[in-house]
Amino acid sequence: MNWRGPRVANENNSVMHSWCVQSQWQAPTVVGGHGAYLELEDGRRILDMSSLAECSNLGHQHPDVIKAICQQAQQLCFVTSSWGAQPRAELAEALLEKAGFEGGRVFFTLAGADANENAVKFARQASGKPRGHVIARDRSYHGASYACMALSGDARTRPQVDAEAFGVLHVAPPYAYQGAYGSHDPEECGERAVAAVAQMIDQHGVESVAAVLMEPNAGTNGIVAPTNYWPGLREETRSRGVCLIADEVMSGFGRCGEWFAWQRYGDAGKPDLMTLAKGLTGAHIPLGAVVLSADIAERLQHEMLYTGLTYCGHPLSCAAGLAALRAYEKEDLIARSRILGGWMLAELQALQERHAVIGDVRGGHGLFAVLELVVDRTTREPLAPWPQTPPALRALIDAAMEAGVSFACRGNLLLLAPPLVIQDHALTDALLLLDRLLTQFFPTAA
Repeated sequence: MNWRGPRVANENNSVMHSWCVQSQWQAPTVVGGHGAYLELEDGRRILDMSSLAECSNLGHQHPDVIKAICQQAQQLCFVTSSWGAQPRAELAEALLEKAGFEGGRVFFTLAGADANENAVKFARQASGKPRGHVIARDRSYHGASYACMALSGDARTRPQVDAEAFGVLHVAPPYAYQGAYGSHDPEECGERAVAAVAQMIDQHGVESVAAVLMEPNAGTNGIVAPTNYWPGLREETRSRGVCLIADEVMSGFGRCGEWFAWQRYGDAGKPDLMTLAKGLTGAHIPLGAVVLSADIAERLQHEMLYTGLTYCGHPLSCAAGLAALRAYEKEDLIARSRILGGWMLAELQALQERHAVIGDVRGGHGLFAVLELVVDRTTREPLAPWPQTPPALRALIDAAMEAGVSFACRGNLLLLAPPLVIQDHALTDALLLLDRLLTQFFPTAA
């Protein structure tokens, strides 16, 4: 068969797609992109209001990143991490500087999942607890490998893996809106959630708990922790000598208004390790990383690391990552996300006043916000049991796509995470469209 012919390949017949029923997959083909827009095979331009998988923070086809990839490809495409590579060294130094992890080290991975797996390995080895327990949250997401499914408190994958067999213990999330820990008050919920982690450590004994792995801000679970949660978590883990790992795969690189979401709390929120991916290259090329504090790095300095994959620290990816960091700086995108995210949050809260289906609006620390849709604001009953997506919400998403805007949803949640480069007028137009579609598909007045 001449696969180079003029016909357009149809993925329906040849590709296994992730996170879907194969017989139900149906999507347009993307042939290009620019800024916050995707360009489709049929000529349409689609405004991307989710940064695809909350990863295209720099938008699509950022020219500086593309240029860096091309230049690196002409000079050196690949060496393993057994050899040095200039872009790898430069990117590691830049990440340590941005994180304020002076004296630390960076371990490069391929994506967020293997970053989380390796962070757990490092925490266990550095603490001298090779099979130590790791405490994570229910309704969290850390990846889809077997170990990461165990770490994740994800209802979709829970039947596939025995978390306890992987040494993982789960606590309830600080989900104040739905009354977690018996409280709708954010501060009280945060205190009780921190206490639950401390109690879990004490129950199993500090000698058997190696790490606590958490998302400092919301992931696609849509739960934004109360302000007192992360600093409290840091205090309790530090006092017990347990490593705190911040999963910044989604929340990093300006998504939540800081280089890394934990920086919102200053030194009171600094973790022992953090994991990165997605915005690290603006999704132009796959790359993940584990950033280790000086203390953790020193403990591992003279020990063998039995870990790594062939393409860890790939020079092309590291060149893209370095260019991405420079673009965030040059265009002042971290501050822009924080400012524009605050404006977006206010606009969404105004939508909440007009649409009874919006039970809660969360986020807004950067260009990331969550709308939780409910049957009734008084009872806070969700439109469908988690993690099912109600048909009306799916219809709204489809109608938005027909109108040229791609929104993301999960369960009863609408997730807004546009590229940090989105133009003000484009964001305004997207929210006006959302207002109209909420009226159309959820007509009950507030």
